[in-house]
Amino acid sequence: MTDDVLIIGAGPVGLTLAIELARYNIPVRIVDKSAARTDKSKAAAIWSRSLELFDRAGCSADLIEPGNQVTSVNIMSGRKTVAHLDLSTLETAYPFSLMLPQSETERVLEEHLGRLGVTVDRSLELMGFQDDGDGVSAVLRHAVGTEETAQASWMVGCDGAHSLIREHLGLTFLGSTRSDDWILADVEVTGYPFPENELVIVWHEEGVLVFFPFKHNRYRLIARSGLSQAERRPDPTLEEFQQVVDRRLPKGIVLSNALWLSTFRINERQVNQYRSGRVFVAGDAAHIHSPAGGQGMNTGMQDAFNLAWKLALVCRGHASAPALLDSYEAERKVVGREVIEAAGRMTNMATLQNPVAQAVRDVVGHVLLGLRPVRQAMEDTFAEISIGYPSSPLNGPSVYRAGTPGVGGRIVPAKGEPPFGAGDTPKFAVLAEYGEGFDAVVDRHRDHLEPDLRFPPSDEGVWLVRPDAYVAMVAEKGDWEAIGLYLDGLRLADAP
Repeated sequence: MTDDVLIIGAGPVGLTLAIELARYNIPVRIVDKSAARTDKSKAAAIWSRSLELFDRAGCSADLIEPGNQVTSVNIMSGRKTVAHLDLSTLETAYPFSLMLPQSETERVLEEHLGRLGVTVDRSLELMGFQDDGDGVSAVLRHAVGTEETAQASWMVGCDGAHSLIREHLGLTFLGSTRSDDWILADVEVTGYPFPENELVIVWHEEGVLVFFPFKHNRYRLIARSGLSQAERRPDPTLEEFQQVVDRRLPKGIVLSNALWLSTFRINERQVNQYRSGRVFVAGDAAHIHSPAGGQGMNTGMQDAFNLAWKLALVCRGHASAPALLDSYEAERKVVGREVIEAAGRMTNMATLQNPVAQAVRDVVGHVLLGLRPVRQAMEDTFAEISIGYPSSPLNGPSVYRAGTPGVGGRIVPAKGEPPFGAGDTPKFAVLAEYGEGFDAVVDRHRDHLEPDLRFPPSDEGVWLVRPDAYVAMVAEKGDWEAIGLYLDGLRLADAP
């Protein structure tokens, strides 16, 4: 038995959620008020952790093909290098940041969703909805003005920073708007003095300037343009942006063929609840922040990855413990807050105005980021492979094993093994040496456990790994009953 899910919003977050649910054979409908997907570059980076999770659905290769693999980050102050981060040493199958315009990301994801038999219903705007406790009724308006009422068991708002779902639920979007203006450009660049595989952040006395390199000499540029005025500043011209680049970097870099020029302000906000009854919010509907680090879209897509396997188990009737769905908010709200705070710190550092503070920043930043452990921590944060759920309500008991992943920690499959959570069923994996009693546990939970053991981090323990590749519990060697008790706690045992 399966229930259905209605997704509002067909941006990267909504498409990711739809792909995950569709591959788990959950009936899903995804609608968007726009007549076509975006033609703007918008979010520019897909980080390592997102590519790891996309690998389970077979999406990663299709995303990588049109993208540009950035393997280093160069942080400069004027013409001097403060730090150089090497992403190629990341402990992941995807040791780079994939630079890909959001328009292309959406194209790839929508095409993949189509191969799963789901088409985005466009020119449909959500007008209102009602959660009656047993399901959700949503009123959708077509472009011609007619309305329909859609029925679903669950609804997820992936409808962006101005989310109607968040507003209709009365959720508080706590936070503030920064006091400065920013400009962005999607342009061709010639005379660029840095490698194409390098993201460049320039700290300047006027403000920060960032180059995100796409393929074919196209770049996303973001720059601070000064303190906010009472009226919103007009979008910059190409000539104005060229002047900003000329002042902050050596002459000779030429911008041309602008596809997009815009002014924006940075909001740092997070919703007080990620779930209300049968309705969830994800992505920009739940959190928005500075573009520093390019974390926004990735954080939203990882909201979707987190929610999808939990909804799939509930929709299939294989789980009913309230803690399972409640854990979505418990886990992702913490991550959202940490991303907002980290992006804010990076923005504050890059926008210091006092010359003395700037000088201190440059010296301290150079010294600290000259230390390998500090650089590695920053690289892992950028790539989002350091994200974990150490305080999750889903965490079971743990037997400490020095040097091995603990509960809530990300775990990478051994070389040659498929990604955790791949296939058409959200299954847990057991990492351990074979022992008497394992077969009985698999038989008892045959629809929810992979039938074969995987290579363990140590031969002295048993690891249970969630479908999203985070450790659920760690038991003593041969303690198969602990695995069964954990799954019983989520009511995952086969229905009678």
